[in-house]
Amino acid sequence: MEFREIVSGLGFLEGPTVLPDGRLVVTDVENGILVLVDTETGTTDTLAETRGGPNGAALGPGGDLYVVNNGGIAFASHNGLKGGDPNGSPVSTAPSGVQRVSLDGHVTQLYTECDGRPLLRPNDIVFDAHGGFYFTDTGRADGRSADLGGLYYAKADGSAIVELVHNTRPHVPLTQPNGVGLSPDGTVVYVSETGHGRLAAWDVVAPGELSVAKPRVSHGPSGAMFDSLAVDVEGNICVATLELGGITVLSPEGAILEFVEVPVYDSHVTNICFGGADLDVAYITSGGRGAIWELTGFRTGLRLNH
Repeated sequence: MEFREIVSGLGFLEGPTVLPDGRLVVTDVENGILVLVDTETGTTDTLAETRGGPNGAALGPGGDLYVVNNGGIAFASHNGLKGGDPNGSPVSTAPSGVQRVSLDGHVTQLYTECDGRPLLRPNDIVFDAHGGFYFTDTGRADGRSADLGGLYYAKADGSAIVELVHNTRPHVPLTQPNGVGLSPDGTVVYVSETGHGRLAAWDVVAPGELSVAKPRVSHGPSGAMFDSLAVDVEGNICVATLELGGITVLSPEGAILEFVEVPVYDSHVTNICFGGADLDVAYITSGGRGAIWELTGFRTGLRLNH
């Protein structure tokens, strides 16, 4: 395996997405923008200003980007690494929800609520083969009360949204759901959990409908807190791992296959995606350093639905 740092010193990065022309887009959660990155030269440009905190992103039908926006989070530096600052003020704010962003930078708000309840901190997103998408909401804490978030399914045209999983429902172990992905055949949805460093798996019985059975739960390495994820062509789940500073790979059965540490420690390695003609190049966002790593010789990614 070989790492190459593409760029560093940007804002707090998330949501890496490879465009059809090979360029990379990342979300800058700190500054409320989408950043277009030339992976060869490291040069960057602002693709769109979403405001708030754009977090996960995915290409959808028609070639637009779909962005889940947490509404805005304040950041501060600790020992040279950026992290959330609960006492600070975000650079910008916006309604928490789901946005559609054209590649010329036009932003459309699609969802801000579900069944009359506002979305709190949407975090990650993945499209299925039926034109809809799953997304997570990490939830929000306020003093002694907390909503620990859930999993949703929505249509790409903004016409329908449904809550699939919430921490108040029986047999649901979610605490701060974060990353979301689908198995190669689309029959399993995976959700990574930040608070306890776990990965939950539900069987998909129809688009936007999960089995009522208790999810299968796998645990990460000791001390791990899971962030966003990507699935490889063999169905293994590659999860960005906070605190440990790298990528944990789990099998569909939940076994830890390997842990790959980024060359420069960052407590906030936030996300991973695959690109290249053969999907054999991984792009990893290192949020605390505002950096992007290219990793070759790692794994071959699953081709996404859009």
